[in-house]
Formats: sequence, C-alpha cells, structure tokens
Amino acid sequence: MYSLDEIEAGLLNDEFILEYLPTIDLNSDRCIGGEALIRWKKDGEIIYPNDFIPTLEGTYLSGILTYWVIEKVAEELGDWIHEHEVKIGINIPPEIIGRGGVPYVLRKCGLLDSSHKILLEITERGVPDSMAVEAINKNSHRLKIALDDIGYDVENLFILSRINVDVVKLDMSFAKKILTDEKEKLLNIIDAFTKSAEVKIIAEGVEDQEQVEIVKSVGIDMAQGWYFSKSVSCTKFKEFYENNN
Repeated sequence: MYSLDEIEAGLLNDEFILEYLPTIDLNSDRCIGGEALIRWKKDGEIIYPNDFIPTLEGTYLSGILTYWVIEKVAEELGDWIHEHEVKIGINIPPEIIGRGGVPYVLRKCGLLDSSHKILLEITERGVPDSMAVEAINKNSHRLKIALDDIGYDVENLFILSRINVDVVKLDMSFAKKILTDEKEKLLNIIDAFTKSAEVKIIAEGVEDQEQVEIVKSVGIDMAQGWYFSKSVSCTKFKEFYENNN
C-alpha cells in the first residue's frame, strides 16, 4: 500500500491517467457510455486503484483526486460528451457529496450543462452522510447517481430507500453466482432493488456469452465486463463507441 505522500507526489508529477470501461445495452448490443477508471503510471508500472484508493479514503486527497478525475474527463471527452447521448461514470467518494465541490468543478470545466450525462458512482461500502443524502435527493443540478459495487450478500438495501439513485451496479460476484443454482435468490435481490426505487441495473464483470444470456434472463439490460471490452484509453474508447453504434 502506498502512502499519502507518495500518492500526492504522483499527482503533482502528472503520473495518473484515465482509462474507460464501456457500458453495453444488452438488448441492442450498443455501447451507451462508459466508466472513467483511474490508473497510476509509476516507474513504468501500472498501479490499479485497489492498491492506493483505500489510503485516500477519508483524507484531503480523496476530494483532490476526484476533482482531478472530473477535470481529466472534461479534457479528454468534454466536447464529445456534449455531442453524444452517453453516460460517463465517475467514481465519487461519498464524503464529498453535498459539499458543493462536484457541481463547482463540473461548471468550471464545462460539464455542468451536460451533467445529466455524468453518472456519479458511489460505492455501497461508503454510506453517504445526511448532508450528502439531502444534496442527492434535492438534485438541483440534475446529477445522475449510481450505487456501485453492490455485492452478492448485500445487506444495505435500506440505502436505496434513503437515496434517489438512478442506477445500481451489481459487482462481479453476481455475474459469477448467477451461473449457480442460487438464481432464485438473485432474482429476489434484484426484485428488492427495483421495488425500493425506480432504478436501472448494470451487471459488472460479465466475462462470457453464457453470463450475458443469464443476466438478460433475470431482467438486467446493461452490463460491463471483459467480454465486451477491457478498459481502454479515451481515443480507443471513442473508437469502440463509434464501432458499436
């Protein structure tokens, strides 16, 4: 695990990059957007978020790096987002929601007018505080909210009754477990999501055609995963979008 000082030095030295993971509409096989994923290119090696994001959680760097991601998305895809009907997901730590920073940065980098095309993805393990919940529910900037990384044994369904989320993203454990004899339990969980709020569901970690068919059979119509594409640079992401529309 890397220290805060190392991560901050990496940010100052412009060592971070973004890749984009396409999101697919399973009914049309079209690419309908993607998720911006941060990578740390350090000493010729690519370091993935699990190796440094936990260090940032709850610290001053959490917001700084998040705002950097928003600005980088605007730099790489800003005009393109304005011109296309896409949804671009950006991971947001729950502790910065409701503080005013996200709308400010979106306005500063020219994305606020297209804020309905930005999907703010909040991990299920980080339950937003009361200030964040109030800001999300008020939603004066038309921001789209996703609850990310919902696990197979999720017990935090109450979150959905507190927050007006637009999307629930089921982590890769669903895609794997859906091939087992526990399909009925999966259906019950998905049904609980859709009854708690009017949300769309994205299955993450889809790896083969069999998973695609079973995910579709339980009523999920959007997915991400290596079966469709690995995360790619902004240039290759735009090419993938054009080739799959």
